[in-house]
Amino acid sequence: MALQGKGGEVTAGGVAAARAPSSTANLGPGYDVFGLALDAFHDTVTIEHVPGGREGRVTMSEPGRGMPAAVGRNTAGLTVKRMAEVFGSAGGELRVRVEKGVPAGCGMGSSAASAAAAAVALNKLLKLGLGPSELVRFAGEGEAASAGAPHYDNVAASILGGFVIVRSARPLEAVRIDAPRGLHAVVAIPNIPVPKAKTAASRGAVPRRVPLAGCTDNLAAAAMLVAAMMRGDADAAGRAASGDAIVEPAREHMIPGYREVKAAAIDAGATGATISGAGPSVVAFATSLAKRNAAGRAMRGEFAAAGVASRAVRCKPCGGATTVLNPKGMAR
Repeated sequence: MALQGKGGEVTAGGVAAARAPSSTANLGPGYDVFGLALDAFHDTVTIEHVPGGREGRVTMSEPGRGMPAAVGRNTAGLTVKRMAEVFGSAGGELRVRVEKGVPAGCGMGSSAASAAAAAVALNKLLKLGLGPSELVRFAGEGEAASAGAPHYDNVAASILGGFVIVRSARPLEAVRIDAPRGLHAVVAIPNIPVPKAKTAASRGAVPRRVPLAGCTDNLAAAAMLVAAMMRGDADAAGRAASGDAIVEPAREHMIPGYREVKAAAIDAGATGATISGAGPSVVAFATSLAKRNAAGRAMRGEFAAAGVASRAVRCKPCGGATTVLNPKGMAR
């Protein structure tokens, strides 16, 4: 990918901020390929240019609730660091503050939202003029702070909004499709212990070899999901998201009562349900607010039957990261 950012005249002591939404990845059959921005939660990242500091130096003013304070272990900090290594920092230090809204470790792209907001904010601050795919690339590299390796599905959704398809091979490609207007979602978040290396553990559960029939089933479901999104067919999109024959069966044991939770959502009127990202949350899709709400209640009921407290977060697909007007600087 050819980087086009050139930068412009940066105001000494300037500040920029961006707000990025939560997301759900995979959507059933689209492992590491599909993502969907959801308005359930948002992260805000503010970056300040401090003149006189060492060129390219990045520091964390506030890392975000429950997030690492070290720049290299914080997805927002690492995103800014990677971008500063390529474009410089206009002769000053870059100070990063993260305001966390997306809960960590629940499968809703918490680390990705911070990385996405950081990339968009720095692009604004340094006047880099980067395009969407370039922003996705840097934010995906920032995800390595959390996941151990670059990942692009959640960050693409948080940056671009809507439904996204990501091809991680070089050159990186990210395509956005508007989600159907009638598509509603509810995310059931169980209150269970989450290991520190949750992403690594959940990825480790995915089989390295799968039967040809499973590949065929997932390819068909993935194609159906893309077609449904392009047609604006909310009902078909939800049904296709339930068609994962590979990853979901390998991960369901990590979520207490998962089969019952999924079945209850569909029985209550959801068109489909699946694991949200790496879990342990379960996302259900519906074509009306009433069916969405009923699915949320049903999922909470089945988690309770499994001895697990949970909450149901009602949401819908949304747009991507946006810059914040008149952001406040940081106290020195």
